[in-house]
Amino acid sequence: MGEIVRLQKYIAMSVAASRRDAERMIAEGRVAVNGKPVTEQGVKVEIGNDIVELDGAIIKAVNKKLYIALNKPEGYVTTVKDQFGRPTVMDLVEKEIHTRLFPVGRLDYETEGLLLMTNDGDWANRVTHPRYESEKRYYALLKGVLKISELNKIRRGIVIDGKRTSPAECEIMEIDMGMTLVQITIHEGRNRQVRKMFEAVGHEVKKLRRDKIGIVELGNLPQGRWRYLTSGEIEYFNKRAIRL
Repeated sequence: MGEIVRLQKYIAMSVAASRRDAERMIAEGRVAVNGKPVTEQGVKVEIGNDIVELDGAIIKAVNKKLYIALNKPEGYVTTVKDQFGRPTVMDLVEKEIHTRLFPVGRLDYETEGLLLMTNDGDWANRVTHPRYESEKRYYALLKGVLKISELNKIRRGIVIDGKRTSPAECEIMEIDMGMTLVQITIHEGRNRQVRKMFEAVGHEVKKLRRDKIGIVELGNLPQGRWRYLTSGEIEYFNKRAIRL
């Protein structure tokens, strides 16, 4: 027996449509199940058994490879489920994407910005594996004025959790009202790394946003929204793995 799903989900899995698009196709009379037109929402079908047609052509539900960029707001955890019932990044995508995705790497609960998601495990490994050293750029708002000597320590690499970080690119963007805004690019993905690096030189990170991974940039993507990666962005990480 195959998986039983709602018809709109079956359509979304078959033609990479959103749930709303699938519902509209059904309402417009473009869908048939086992030869019978269906215009009502909520009809259930069995994958691999029922025959679904869209505009007279048979469609099949497949687990397409999907790659998206999400602008994660603060206050969401980057897990599929949370044992404490907190909002997860899945809450931001599951209404429109009906394929099971998972986060590529993590962003802290308090951190916002660019998060990649996919259902392609091999590709996710190419993005996150230390061997491939994907650059990640952040903007951090620090409590206090960052001194040049402290900035240079960050640039050279600093010991956190008993291990020295790789050299980082770091620039002071603005100093105002006893706060320092910095841009920092790291090549690792250690737990809470950026926060710990600045804490090691005496500065609490008050706000943190990631806006770039490799060549993928957040751009003007609104908070809580997502977009599909371009073919060039997807291939960038595949080519890096081949080169290295």
